[in-house]
Amino acid sequence: MNKIITSFLAPAAIGPYCQAVETDGFIFVSGQLPIDASTGEMKQGIEEQTRQSLNNILYILEAAGSNMDKIVKTTVLLKDMNDFGKMNEVYASFFNSYPARACYQVAKLPKDALVEIECIAKK
Repeated sequence: MNKIITSFLAPAAIGPYCQAVETDGFIFVSGQLPIDASTGEMKQGIEEQTRQSLNNILYILEAAGSNMDKIVKTTVLLKDMNDFGKMNEVYASFFNSYPARACYQVAKLPKDALVEIECIAKK
């Protein structure tokens, strides 16, 4: 049976989906925009937006009883691939060992964000 995971420290879903689902020992975290749940505001700049998106993932994983070290796969969506290096610097600081990852430039992200990050983690 699937278990819905919710953290009030991360922003609520802005559509018909949940923050995360736990099933069969894995946690599937929906794409996290760089929105600060306490203010409802989006940070400015790729570094701050990357940091906020990853903090949102951290909050959701903690609510599920997991952590960043248990992430096995991430997907990073960037508005501009020229931000790849700056995003990578912040991204690297969140991990002791790096998960598998894909990174794509996309035409547009919700709320005109510069980055959105999703992941799959072990419980």
